[in-house]
Amino acid sequence: MNPYRIILADDHVILRQGLKRIIEERTGLEVIGEAGCGLELLKILQEVNPNMVILDISMPNLRGIEAINEIKSNHPGTKILILTMHKEKDYLYQAISAGAEGYLLKEDADKELFSAIDTIRRGRTYISPFLSEEPMQDWIQLARGKKELSSTDSLTLREREILKLIAEGKSSKEIADLLYISARTVERHRANLMNKLNLRKTADLVKYAMQKGYL
Repeated sequence: MNPYRIILADDHVILRQGLKRIIEERTGLEVIGEAGCGLELLKILQEVNPNMVILDISMPNLRGIEAINEIKSNHPGTKILILTMHKEKDYLYQAISAGAEGYLLKEDADKELFSAIDTIRRGRTYISPFLSEEPMQDWIQLARGKKELSSTDSLTLREREILKLIAEGKSSKEIADLLYISARTVERHRANLMNKLNLRKTADLVKYAMQKGYL
């Protein structure tokens, strides 16, 4: 039987190394790639086809929620398990709405990681015990069937990338270098962001990004 192929995406190298060691101790599981940010993950997915991505929400350049949308658009058969420190139900709702099959808190990972993987492999949704104390099935159905709408949904992937980098304090030149585009293109995207979000100053963009969980 072919191994179940997994990609790890988290900006903490030590965490990735630890997860890889633990996962590969289980017969039938194989880690076929590692990514330190959302953009790196998307590049890896152009070259390999995993069964599952274990993904953090808070990552540089492209955060996990946006990465879920891209994965599901281009690799609909790939399962996604969010592995995060965020206990807020809003993050859980966003992840499940975007298409993730599981949401595991890092504090539960030592006891629940294989349970989460196995649950998702059986075609079910996994929610960390801390967050699943109340009946969740109806809530999951609602989250999947009625995706939360916000002004962020009108932003393109590139605009979301640039919004996050602006909020992290990077200059237009730094953003251009990171994304391999010109500084003039970055400025054009910045203007489009201001227009779409009805904002006037960079400080307003940063505040918006913080409110939407980009930082």
